[in-house]
Amino acid sequence: MTVASQAVDAEAPAASGVTGIAGRSPSQIAWARLKRDKVGMLSLTVIVLTVVIAVFAPLIARLLGLDPLEPHSDLIGDGGLPKGPLHSGISFEHPLGVEPGIGRDILTRLLYGARISLLVAGLGTLLTVVLGVTIGLIAGYVGGRTDRLLGRLMDLVLSFPQLILLISLSPIILQLLGDKLGLTGNAARITYLILVFGIFGWPYLARIVRGQVLTLREREFIEAAVSVGASTPRILVKEMLPNLWVPIIVYASLLLPTYISAEAALSFLGVGIGEPTPTWGKMLADSVAYYTVDPLYLFIPGTALLIVVLAFNLLGDSVRDALDPRAGRS
Repeated sequence: MTVASQAVDAEAPAASGVTGIAGRSPSQIAWARLKRDKVGMLSLTVIVLTVVIAVFAPLIARLLGLDPLEPHSDLIGDGGLPKGPLHSGISFEHPLGVEPGIGRDILTRLLYGARISLLVAGLGTLLTVVLGVTIGLIAGYVGGRTDRLLGRLMDLVLSFPQLILLISLSPIILQLLGDKLGLTGNAARITYLILVFGIFGWPYLARIVRGQVLTLREREFIEAAVSVGASTPRILVKEMLPNLWVPIIVYASLLLPTYISAEAALSFLGVGIGEPTPTWGKMLADSVAYYTVDPLYLFIPGTALLIVVLAFNLLGDSVRDALDPRAGRS
């Protein structure tokens, strides 16, 4: 090929308006897939809106001129039921009504309840991921006796009847938190729930990570890192961990709504957050006595819990499909 023909070939892309193909990172490709998923984007919108509302709940309550702990006895009629349609107390000042008996505003209690649910579920998920990933990495890469010991530890934790232990250990752990850390009241209860979620939740993720590590440690890039004398911590953090983000992110996105439901269930059973801090589970527990005469009091927190948990689950499915299209739903 002559020099002239090479020059013509080099100028051809510029003349045709093509300036080259820009590469995209895996995260950009995954985000592009996620944006095409209408269900996933709707779920993400609901979650972002819920987080924003939870973060700015005090500001929203201040703008509305309402306090989640302030009783409105003037809105309570005979039998402890709120006045107004369906005995709900709904008015312009209280768009979702007030609680039976006490008369506290339901809207602001719902907003503040979202803060507790997201705080407990978020920190519980973070603790679960840290423990599960760390133990799974060590078990899968080191192998041998270490793997067997950690495997038996996973089996032991998974064999515990979690709900029974959560209820029975609650007074003991709460007393220890008070004696050792000086935590009392709902601060101790929140800490207790986070610790319990992390301690009982990590084995599931650890098994997933361990299985992935068993495959990765036979790959060429790991053998190359070992051959040049890379330390074990460097191999785990720099070589292994970047290849495990897909299952970790997917598992965490599905774990968080599970913890939201668990916190509500424990508060419903009286083991979770207590008065006067508002939580969705406590609101559901209080509404049981009035569901026949004030159904909206049960419907409102129940619907909020259903929507948020469903949004997290649907987003988890969408994230999984975006990060790993081969595992997509048929």
